[in-house]
Amino acid sequence: MSATQTSERVVVVGAGMAAARLADEVAGRGGRVTLIGDEPHAPYNRILLSAVLEGTHDPAALELGVREDVELRLGTRVVEIHRAEREVELADRSRVPYDALVLATGAIPTLPPIRGLVKVDGRLHEKVHAFRSLDDCRRLAGAVSTVSTNGQARRAVVVGGGLLGLQVARALSVRGLEVEVVEGGEHLLRGQVDEKAGRIIARDLRRLGATVYTGARAVRLTDGGLVLDNGFTLATDLVVLTAGGRPSTALARRAGLEVRRGVVVDDRLRTSDEHVYAIGDCAQHGGQVTGFVPPAWKQAGLLARHLAGEAVSYDGTRNVARLRATGLDVAVLGDPHTARGEIVEVTNPVVGSHRRLVVDGGRIVAGTLVGDLSRIGLITQHYDRQTVLGPSEPGRLLMPDRVSTGSTDGGAEAVVLPDDAEVCACAGVSAGRIRACASYDDVRTTTRATTGCGGCAAAVRQLVTEGAHV
Repeated sequence: MSATQTSERVVVVGAGMAAARLADEVAGRGGRVTLIGDEPHAPYNRILLSAVLEGTHDPAALELGVREDVELRLGTRVVEIHRAEREVELADRSRVPYDALVLATGAIPTLPPIRGLVKVDGRLHEKVHAFRSLDDCRRLAGAVSTVSTNGQARRAVVVGGGLLGLQVARALSVRGLEVEVVEGGEHLLRGQVDEKAGRIIARDLRRLGATVYTGARAVRLTDGGLVLDNGFTLATDLVVLTAGGRPSTALARRAGLEVRRGVVVDDRLRTSDEHVYAIGDCAQHGGQVTGFVPPAWKQAGLLARHLAGEAVSYDGTRNVARLRATGLDVAVLGDPHTARGEIVEVTNPVVGSHRRLVVDGGRIVAGTLVGDLSRIGLITQHYDRQTVLGPSEPGRLLMPDRVSTGSTDGGAEAVVLPDDAEVCACAGVSAGRIRACASYDDVRTTTRATTGCGGCAAAVRQLVTEGAHV
């Protein structure tokens, strides 16, 4: 198949972060794009929903700017793909033709096996809240306000100790609720960090006012509270579900596309139908699904170039995940659980820091940093570029004697990042591009830096200040 030309019609199913990036870049190359989303809202940054719940961000600040020449069809759902006719059918039975179809349907939450979550009529119990969408966030924020107004016990239980669960737990704690976190694994963030790091994170969370239960599963919701399998019953006003999600593949399955764990794509992000592509959380490339923003945005950028006729190939993404929660500093590079190599580790449980790199052939292949992110910028740069480090360099990188992100910590001396150093891993933005911007808002608009996980915000502000004094 020859690459789709920009004059052809591209239809994107889904209006999440990957879809918005793709639509924006295809339209910027002269393509005709229709973006179809089932939420009534314009595309927004889902990563920062916990910041809205916490009260540090206004919902309007989450909106992702999409070019005016992108046709938005919001509040509607694609129910069928008619591959032979190259059309998608909407819930109202109207059809939209395409030359290239892109599935960016994301992931959908899965309900944990807890009795009592769902009523006989199929609705969630009034105490139970999911946390995946802007509407979910608003409903939970409204419930928090109601609990506070009524002067009740103001207790919340968060089910799930992953990245999202910790973000929600911290946000609710900031709002003044008594928060308990229930995690079935032996430690928090079990999918990203080891037991040492998990213990430090749990201690930090307790220090910030939350109670943590690990190695325990919620089994039943009753009038008395949430019952755990260890016999404890947690009295609560709210139960927030953050554990469990899977790629949204039902539409692709009905269309007869190859689906395993996700929608299977090749190195051009093409499915088993040469006119249909998939990106983001719903896509499976090389046997893996991602679940993070940086890979999804990289896929969107590469696919936009492919659709414009460029010869590009997707070879996977070295991922960097950040925990976006006030008072909790965590960054994870790659997959520390499966990476093979020499381990370089510095742990100080007294101050609550744990820094660990996996190094293979002098290259950083994975890493975990908890409690001290002063060197995350430089470490990420070496990780992304696969820099070959000298024998003593990995150890020096883990020592918090300097700062490489433009911000200082504990009086440390700041060093200047080179212009080609990557500052925003989510959007792939360098220090030089940020310094060239006139203001913080200009950075967000022109480069999208800080609009992903938000972990680079302090460094971006410092770099904008540096640029203003050049």
